[in-house]
Amino acid sequence: MFARKSSGSGHLGEGHHRNVTRGGYRAAVFGVSDGLVSNLAIILGVAGGSSGQGLVRLVGIAGLIAGAVSMAAGEYLSMQAQRELLERELDMERREHARNPEHEVEELAEIYESRGVDQETAREMASNIMDDPEKALEVHAREEMGIDPNELGNPVLAAMSSFISFALGAVLPLLPWFFGGGNGAIVASIILGAVGAVLVGSALALATSRSVLRGSFRQLAFVAAASAVTYGIGSAVGVGV
Repeated sequence: MFARKSSGSGHLGEGHHRNVTRGGYRAAVFGVSDGLVSNLAIILGVAGGSSGQGLVRLVGIAGLIAGAVSMAAGEYLSMQAQRELLERELDMERREHARNPEHEVEELAEIYESRGVDQETAREMASNIMDDPEKALEVHAREEMGIDPNELGNPVLAAMSSFISFALGAVLPLLPWFFGGGNGAIVASIILGAVGAVLVGSALALATSRSVLRGSFRQLAFVAAASAVTYGIGSAVGVGV
């Protein structure tokens, strides 16, 4: 079910890598981006039809709250489902160790042999590992399923990161509408949205060692496209009504 993943050299550089597999980092990045894009698009869509301060502000707040709650709930449910699936696989592996330990020794020895370890040494290594049930489970999970039993992801952390990050992204283009309305607020929302897009794109590019210019431009292009479409639709609908 899960692809095998080598851990033979994984520990050598472990201290030089950040852990980005627990869900919080991913949820935070996507949360800010989604909050910025979606709420800016909503705000400009409504402002295109009616730039009344109260209406746009109300819609923007509703979009922020609804989006943040939805994002957090979705992240929690998806990561919890993934965690439960992995826990089920680990329970099955644990039961197999208890029922047929000799088979598990052979299975692990074959993995080591496939990596160049001689048969006798591979068998000895596998037998030694199987002497410690918890260590054996961890090693088998890593070698056979490519997962770490100690790193199954934290649904609560992911949900909290999603909620907070989405809200941070969504509130940025909404800020001008707390102080005014009309074309001035529209322009201010666009400027803040553009600045936010550049910051998000730059942060993501730096985190992944990619081109900051390319990352910023890509994020800015997404924001601009979504905002232009919704503003155009809002203007058309507003004029028609």
